[in-house]
Amino acid sequence: MDLSVSVSDGVALLEMRRPPANHFDETLIGQVVDAAMGLDDDPACRVIVLASEGRHFCAGADFGDGDFARDHVAAAERLYRRAAELFDVRTPMIAAVQGTAVGGGLGLACAADFRVAEASTRFVANFARLGFHQGFGTSVTLPEIVGRQAAADMLLTGRRITGEEALRIGLADRLAEPGRLRETANALAVEIAASAPLAVRSIRATLRAGLASRVRAALDHELAEQKIHWATADSAEGIAASLERRPPVFRGR
Repeated sequence: MDLSVSVSDGVALLEMRRPPANHFDETLIGQVVDAAMGLDDDPACRVIVLASEGRHFCAGADFGDGDFARDHVAAAERLYRRAAELFDVRTPMIAAVQGTAVGGGLGLACAADFRVAEASTRFVANFARLGFHQGFGTSVTLPEIVGRQAAADMLLTGRRITGEEALRIGLADRLAEPGRLRETANALAVEIAASAPLAVRSIRATLRAGLASRVRAALDHELAEQKIHWATADSAEGIAASLERRPPVFRGR
């Protein structure tokens, strides 16, 4: 298993274990979904903290190895089917984001109700820098969290957002002191867990009403656009440049 699950004092910790970058695929996201849905029916769990082992929260899909390297489209189709189920989870979720949350990793963080970061954390919507349309439902979740203009800034430039800027624009909900990320995320979880659980779930359901259906529609559109872009020279260049750690040179074809 690439995911560990533990529950204590009403708070469940789901820890992804694919360090250092915690790249995901259908298998890992499926494990997160299955664990979270199982916790929905566990009276000992009132809040979920999603965290990662290692240096980074999640660098999204690995285009240099595995399923995504072999067939982008087929891997994304399988991944998105499971990713959509994240939005059916009924338990509040907090993402503890260390290092970087990049591309689909940012999308995973945005699937949570709250994000806790450090000053050193970086949030990166790098899709356009890879030569293709954004995915993992970020077409819906990112503007929902930070607003349309801030989302457009992140998506069109692909620039890195610091922990401090993330807090300022609402992408991060708490900024932890260095070395206290898990502690800060857990403190927020304990605070939520102290509220009436039936009321918490009802309030959350009201606030997120229609989100799952909007994300599913967005995922269909995102994949359709990605299929087009993955067949272009620009996408091949963007992915190659990222793997080779050099600036991409796009030619619009």
